[in-house]
Amino acid sequence: MNKKHIPYGIIGLLVFIILTMLAYVYIFHIKMMWEIYTGSYKTTTHQGDIPFKWYSQSIANHCVMMADMAWCEAYNEYRESQRKMGMSHKSMMNAKIQDDISFMNIDLDTLPDATKIEVVELKDGDTYTMEVTQVAKDIWNDAVVMLAYNGSIPGPILTAPEWSKVTLKFVNKVEWLETTLHSHGLRWDYTMDWVPKDMMGTQDPVEFWESFSYSLEFPDTGVFWYHPHIREDLQQELGLYGNFIITPNDDHYWWEVNSEQTLILDDILIENGKIAPISSEFANYILMGRFGNTMLINGETDYTITAKAWEIQRLNLTNVSNTRVYNFEIPWVKMKRVWGDIWKYEQEEFVDSIVIAPAERYIIEIYLEKSGTYEIQNNSPISNYTLWKIIVSDQVVKTSYLREFNTLRTNTDTISDIDSFRPYFDKTPDKEISLDIDMKWMMMNMMQLESHDGIEWEDEMVQMNKMHTSNMVDWNIIEKSTGKKNMNIDWEFKQWDIVKIRIRNEDTWGHPMQHPIHFHGQRFLVVDINGVSNDNLVWKDTVLVKKWEYVDIIMDMSNPGEWMTHCHIAEHLTAGMIMHFTVTQ
Repeated sequence: MNKKHIPYGIIGLLVFIILTMLAYVYIFHIKMMWEIYTGSYKTTTHQGDIPFKWYSQSIANHCVMMADMAWCEAYNEYRESQRKMGMSHKSMMNAKIQDDISFMNIDLDTLPDATKIEVVELKDGDTYTMEVTQVAKDIWNDAVVMLAYNGSIPGPILTAPEWSKVTLKFVNKVEWLETTLHSHGLRWDYTMDWVPKDMMGTQDPVEFWESFSYSLEFPDTGVFWYHPHIREDLQQELGLYGNFIITPNDDHYWWEVNSEQTLILDDILIENGKIAPISSEFANYILMGRFGNTMLINGETDYTITAKAWEIQRLNLTNVSNTRVYNFEIPWVKMKRVWGDIWKYEQEEFVDSIVIAPAERYIIEIYLEKSGTYEIQNNSPISNYTLWKIIVSDQVVKTSYLREFNTLRTNTDTISDIDSFRPYFDKTPDKEISLDIDMKWMMMNMMQLESHDGIEWEDEMVQMNKMHTSNMVDWNIIEKSTGKKNMNIDWEFKQWDIVKIRIRNEDTWGHPMQHPIHFHGQRFLVVDINGVSNDNLVWKDTVLVKKWEYVDIIMDMSNPGEWMTHCHIAEHLTAGMIMHFTVTQ
């Protein structure tokens, strides 16, 4: 054999060994993950510093919270053996996480019961105090520990006139909590946006017994909402959310109706009579978000609306769920869509249902023609839930507004406001971002699911979703021109710039999912979806970008300040899906 070939032989052998080792790791990794996913993973061998084959600290932490899962048996056995021998560092970490969720196991007898929602009418110049406390809340036949604004879930409905200014004095009375209070959809002073500094905001979290006074101004009419902007996956799930209803100064802004209802849609995950565990150290259910198994309207499992025959009702809808998209429907009831997120549609239209993503708001009007019981439903392609009911009596309303209801108004004020933006609709996008995921240790090619209209309406891989935490997954916003991700993106615009942004939901080998993308402090128009022009425009602050689609928006950069953009699936936000932009004067 020629000696000069020996180095090549050695290199070839090394390459073969390395490839063999990688193939071995890859095959067993997939085998392990499949066994974990199917519940057949029961390894119990303990070896030196590594407790057993394929030990993962992330899974060990998760098994402290979900000890009853079959694939946790080896971790539970190891943790128990460590307790008997005297706590090691790892078991101390597990104990810390166990203590960390103890805030949900408070003696319910020591807590006040949640109260009914108040409607608080604020006038220009008013000051109102908002307190965060813990309460006992009945969910069906079980009482659970939750968080409340001023004792109720949702918090009080705060109404105020358009362009009024009020002060909210915010007080945190929960010992283990650090929080903020963000007013979603308001275009106002960025220093009052209530985003914490670690998200490139301006505020320090409000700690136990601390307070902060927020100065609010309401430049737009309609439905807005408030919620924390720190660990929303935990704090919103536990009940911290509520509505602002901003009333118009123009008496002719709306058609006349017989009554008005404000409905907040939510779901909550209940296990064994308690809210499913959440850690204050990390978010779980990080892939698809935390789907609830119990539907709530205004915090209640049995919310009922009463009405009279021939009644026209205006319904103010808000979706505050961590991740669930609703297809809101009332079978056999005529429904008209009039408003979305920030303003009126160009053209009112009759619809069969409303798809409403997390953080979106809609105003609809309904005609209740006959007496009877009508179900409010979430009716998706793969599931149907009765959210609750409308009971219409035999009594007939004294004043009929049926003529106004049947008139589909063209809103010339909306059209004229949008007119100056129309020349920008067909321009090349100024900015383009894509939405994607990075997994730290999961083999993603096992995770593709069937698409239902580009939306995951339900969690169809519960165990896989449940076991993944924000320690394992990065959800990403990626700037296409630079490759920068999330908080490394820092756009700068000038006030009154009109910017076209393309948002693309990538079809990759990973796990594409719909994302409700929210821009703070500004308004935008959705002008194009997958190349199809939108023929009925409305000003928005949140847009649902479905799987494998792109959306073009025209942004009105009218509000100076430091702002953020993020996915409004609470778990995706906690997993890093945030970027920053500046609007300078």
